[in-house]
Amino acid sequence: MEWLTQRVGAPVRVTLVKKVFHSLKSIAIAMYNCLFVISMMLCGSFVQCTSQTTPSAMGNNNKHYTYKIPSADGIGKQYFGREISQVMGAGGAGWLERTERDKEENTRLTLDNIPVMPGGVIADIGAGTGYYSFKLVDKVPGGKVLAVEIQDELIAYLRNRKTALKDTVVKVIKGTENNPNLPDHSVDLVLMVDVYHELEFPAEMLQAIHRCLTPGGKILLIEYRGEDPSVPIKPLHKTTVKQLNQEMGANGFQLSFKGDFLPLQHFVMYEKIKGAFPPANL
Repeated sequence: MEWLTQRVGAPVRVTLVKKVFHSLKSIAIAMYNCLFVISMMLCGSFVQCTSQTTPSAMGNNNKHYTYKIPSADGIGKQYFGREISQVMGAGGAGWLERTERDKEENTRLTLDNIPVMPGGVIADIGAGTGYYSFKLVDKVPGGKVLAVEIQDELIAYLRNRKTALKDTVVKVIKGTENNPNLPDHSVDLVLMVDVYHELEFPAEMLQAIHRCLTPGGKILLIEYRGEDPSVPIKPLHKTTVKQLNQEMGANGFQLSFKGDFLPLQHFVMYEKIKGAFPPANL
């Protein structure tokens, strides 16, 4: 070692240390990736082995689910080749309620294009803070708006907002990752605003929605346009109509209306395919 230090200058020694550090770092990353893949194989899912998710909720190995090392903003689970994004938690409530949202997304135009349904029922799945839920009240005179959420913090937010507004139309419902917990044939319109791409179990959720919709019921998806690279949203939080059509079609739905009037998002409506009801496992 003395011989080495006599012949290697300080800058070179630093370079050697850096090389050793980076080598060790690369080895550590490789070991982590190997362990990750092994744990995925043992658990059969990227859902933690200790999760309360039941085998049926895990999709019974739905053949269209595949798995990979998660990307920076994804969960590693793919549906028809689309990596499912991470869920925006309750910490994003401020972003949902930002004052410039209407200007950026033209949310008023979205609402204007939702038909009035006297006595009808709209389910706002992934309601978040209720930004849309409480604005939908005027669309269902004599009806109900069901604000469905799975995060306890947002459930509390919705209930507090309902109390503050002295609302009698919106009903707050606690759903799960794979079921909105709505009665069969009870909903006329399901609305998901920037939510679908985050569904951990899209097939199971769509099948549950299929059951809860009335015979003429529809799904309205508002999703950032994945076809447009100029839309300033992370890639996994955007979707293409082609991808949506594939996933919806596999679960008994077909495109009934496509609106291109919003500045950043798709406005796409889906209806049940006549005579089609998706099996438990696709």
